[in-house]
Amino acid sequence: MNKDRFISSTLMILLAVAAILNEWMFIIVLLALTIGGLYEFFYLIKKKGIPIYSYTGIAIGVLIPLSIFTRFEPTKGWELLFIVLVLLMIFLMQFSRRDNNNAIVGISTTLFGILYVSWFFSFLIKIRFLLPGVEGAKLLGFILLVTKSGDIGALLIGSYFGKHPLFPRISPKKTVEGSVGSYLFSAMAAVLGQSLLPPGLYSSFWQIALVGIVFGALGQLGDLSESLIKRDCNVKDSGKMLPAIGGVLDAIDSVLFAAPVFYFYMSTILK
Repeated sequence: MNKDRFISSTLMILLAVAAILNEWMFIIVLLALTIGGLYEFFYLIKKKGIPIYSYTGIAIGVLIPLSIFTRFEPTKGWELLFIVLVLLMIFLMQFSRRDNNNAIVGISTTLFGILYVSWFFSFLIKIRFLLPGVEGAKLLGFILLVTKSGDIGALLIGSYFGKHPLFPRISPKKTVEGSVGSYLFSAMAAVLGQSLLPPGLYSSFWQIALVGIVFGALGQLGDLSESLIKRDCNVKDSGKMLPAIGGVLDAIDSVLFAAPVFYFYMSTILK
């Protein structure tokens, strides 16, 4: 890891810790990352010549985490109703366009970007408020610790010992050794961070290690999925917003699949 990457990573970690501890810092950071991630995603899609509604998508993408944070829920199935309304609005906007080429692709991709970046990422807010006060913050800290430790493990082990490509057609630099390192680091992070979970939730070392492996695997899936998108768009990094790290999507990709599953999993076992 070079000096610039180390400095950027350290600043990101400090910012994440501050966001976990303070609710207002949390929503500000999350909104900034959501906007950055959506901008990068829509920019990549535009480079492929697909007609999308990027600014509308970003605006809608901001409303999702804001509505969750402010507990705005006029109906029981508000999120599903919101998605339907968004789809209808995008169709109405398409009607005003003179060119209908790739209309289905543009509408579908715009909606996908909103769901993939904004909705999935907003589950961090649901995790933060799943339990009251500091207990919710601990849950948030746990899933971030597990997923980002997996990223670090993949980078370190893959850089020093990686020899066998994992999915070369998707991401040439990812290796089997790096993947194993990611599992190990996520498992260790889960064991070391067990105190962040409610007491008595797991009775053995192996149970909590397995939890780390499962959510570490989801983190890897998120990373590979973003690599697939970048590969399709012929770019190395999703952007350059984070010096020496890459784009916002590169920073949050491992959380996008892990956060929703962790929320539903914890919602079930904490009943």
